[in-house]
Amino acid sequence: MELIGQGMEGAVYDLGDGLVRKVWFDRRPDDVRPLKAFLDEVPELPFRTPRIRKIDAADNGLAVTDEDLLTGTPFDRSNLDAFVTVVEALGTTTAGPASKALPLLNEPFWRDDLTWGEALAALVQRRAEASREHLARDVPDFPKLLDQVTRRLASITLDRLSIVHGDICPPNLLMDGARPSALLDWGFLSTAGDNTFDAALAAGFFDMYGADARQRDLALLDRFETLGHDRERMHLYRQAYAIITATIYDPNAGDGHYAWCIADLNRLPR
Repeated sequence: MELIGQGMEGAVYDLGDGLVRKVWFDRRPDDVRPLKAFLDEVPELPFRTPRIRKIDAADNGLAVTDEDLLTGTPFDRSNLDAFVTVVEALGTTTAGPASKALPLLNEPFWRDDLTWGEALAALVQRRAEASREHLARDVPDFPKLLDQVTRRLASITLDRLSIVHGDICPPNLLMDGARPSALLDWGFLSTAGDNTFDAALAAGFFDMYGADARQRDLALLDRFETLGHDRERMHLYRQAYAIITATIYDPNAGDGHYAWCIADLNRLPR
């Protein structure tokens, strides 16, 4: 088998015949089965999405999965139209039970007695506790902001739940010419929810650290607003994301992602 990639979750090998094998670093077969059910629930879209064909266990008990090989070229950052169409395509989906059953950040997200907004507000509150020392230091009047964010989130109700990817960014997109061919890396914040959540995050993720990051962010927010996504709600979802993930990669708040989250929290209107 030829190693073709390695990320935070595992190493991926080419099996030939259109399949790859992923050797997971810290997940057991039972941990992967909800993800397989979720991916099976994703409907046919204008681009391919991952499919897990088989789940086995290695000698150490960790998961080994055989999955479809998704092909394409790296995303061309000049193609804003293609980027926007990926978000909008997910907005046409309707989430099912497997989407609501998928854990979020390795913990249950949905409960039968919670709406989307209430579930997201509860997650924000839990993650704020994990990062409170740092956020209180670096975000002026953070307790007031946290109260505003959780109250506004809890008031959101949706007529329909879409399938949310949660991490639409150029590295997770493959292209076939000018057309998106595949959307990769589901599972980090994938769930049933509001397509505007994907729009808000995608605008910020398109260029997180480049010299033109702010201008590209604003241009995409403008595009998504034109397509019907509420600007204030997009700002709210960005605040929620920043609180949820501020210390997700570095509990000591010393990495670039934390700095990006703090910048968003201090810049976005309250």
